[in-house]
Amino acid sequence: MKHDRIPRWYARTREKYPNFAKALENLGETVRKEGPLDEKTSHLVQLGAAAAIRSEGAVHSHARRAMEAGATPEEVHHAILLLTSTIGFPATSAALSWVYDLLNAPPES
Repeated sequence: MKHDRIPRWYARTREKYPNFAKALENLGETVRKEGPLDEKTSHLVQLGAAAAIRSEGAVHSHARRAMEAGATPEEVHHAILLLTSTIGFPATSAALSWVYDLLNAPPES
């Protein structure tokens, strides 16, 4: 389930501000490598944070990246369900709908 597509707004930002984009991308990679959590777990944690702040784009990104790192759709689903008592059912519901958008998307050609 590899997706190389990035949102258009981010591609434009990368083109206009390449040094900013490189620093941002390096920060994420550096932080993941600094601790004991593996890449899959790191993206599941970030998925939870994205759901908590109701960031649809970040939910899509971290769900996709968690699965690329080996998470199953069931693990992604469960990671979001675990948030219900912390962030509430409406926020959890929204995050699940965004994950389903990703899971039900037709494969890229």
